[in-house]
Amino acid sequence: MKIVDVTVTQFEQANIRSLSFGPHNSPTTGKSMLGLVTVTTDEGLEGHAFLGSITKSSELDALSLIQTLKPILLGRDPLDREVLHQQICKRFRSTTWRCIGAIDVALWDLAGKIAGLPIYRLIGGYRQLVPAYASSPGHESVEAYVQEALETKARGFHAYKIHPPRKGWQRDIEVCKAVRKAVGNDYRLMLDSTWMYTYTEALRVGRAIEELGFYWFEDPLAEDDIYNYAKLRQKLDIPILATEFSSGGFHAYAPWIMSQATDYLRGDVAVKGGITACMKTAHLAEGFQMTYEIHHGGNSLNNVANLHVMCGIRNSEFFEVILPDEVQKFGLINDIEIDANGMARVPEAPGLGVEIDFTVIGRNTISVLS
Repeated sequence: MKIVDVTVTQFEQANIRSLSFGPHNSPTTGKSMLGLVTVTTDEGLEGHAFLGSITKSSELDALSLIQTLKPILLGRDPLDREVLHQQICKRFRSTTWRCIGAIDVALWDLAGKIAGLPIYRLIGGYRQLVPAYASSPGHESVEAYVQEALETKARGFHAYKIHPPRKGWQRDIEVCKAVRKAVGNDYRLMLDSTWMYTYTEALRVGRAIEELGFYWFEDPLAEDDIYNYAKLRQKLDIPILATEFSSGGFHAYAPWIMSQATDYLRGDVAVKGGITACMKTAHLAEGFQMTYEIHHGGNSLNNVANLHVMCGIRNSEFFEVILPDEVQKFGLINDIEIDANGMARVPEAPGLGVEIDFTVIGRNTISVLS
C-alpha cells in the first residue's frame, strides 16, 4: 500500500461568538478557516485530520503542509509511521508543528482503518472513559465566572478551570475566591493564567489559590521561562502545569524534567506533533512518575484524537472541554458528548472512529490545496 495523494480542503466556520482566551491568544473574529487534511492510498483508503481552530486560521498551515510535507509522503507506505514522523519532524523549520501533527493524526487514522481497530487500542487500550473538565473563556465580570462555574458543576463536569479576566493579578484572585465560595470546598478548580504573570505576581497568585485548595496552577509564566518556573515550584505546594506551548516537539520536554520546573507535562496532538509525539511524551512522563495532561486540540477532530491518546495511556487525568462547548463542535456528525456523569467515551470504530460531515464541509469549502 502506498500514499498517492495529500490534500487540504479549506472550509469556513462562521457565526462564531466573540470569545477571548488570553492576551497572547487571538480573539475570535466571527469566522475562521479550518482545513480537512486527507491522505489517500492506492487502495482507496483515506486518513483524515483537521487543521485550524476558532482563533487560528488554517490558511498558512495548509499551504505549508502541501509545499513542505506532501513530497515526503508520496509513494511511501502509510504504516511506516515512525520513520515518516522522524522525517517530517526534521522539517519543522520550514513548516509548523500543527502541520506535522495533522499529518501524523491522518496516518494513525489510516492505520486504524487498515487494522480494523480504534486508535486507542493500537496505542495500548487502557480505558474507554475519561473524566472531563470545563475550561472557561475570559469574562468581564466576577459574576459571569460564578454563574458558569455553577452551571458546569450542575452539568456533571469533574472540575472547572478559570481563564482569568486579565485585568491585574488582584482581580484574578478576586475571581478565584468568588468561584470557590460559590461551588464549595469539595469541587475541583484550576487556574490557567496563560503566561501573563511576572515571577512575583505568579508567586502571589499561587499562594492565594493554594489556600483556596485549587487543583493546579497552569501556565503562570512565559512559555520558556524554565529558570523562574523552577524557582516558583520550590516556593509553592500547589502543582504547576506548564509546557503547553513551550518551544519544540517531543524532545523539548527534557529540559523541563531535568530542571524540575513543572509538576505535570502538557501538550496535545495539534501543537506537539501529533499522536506519535503525545504517546512518546506520555511514556516519558510515566518514567518520572509524572502526569501528562492533554490540552484542548483546537477543533473537533483533534479532540477526538486527543481522547484516543488519553484512553491509550494511564497517566492523564482530565479531558478538557473549552466553553462554550457548542462553538468547538463543527465538521463532525457524531462529535464527543460528555455524559451526565461528566465522562467522555472514546469511539470504538476503526481509526479515529467518527463520521466527518462532508456535506457541511462541502457547503462551506473555500478552496482545495493539492
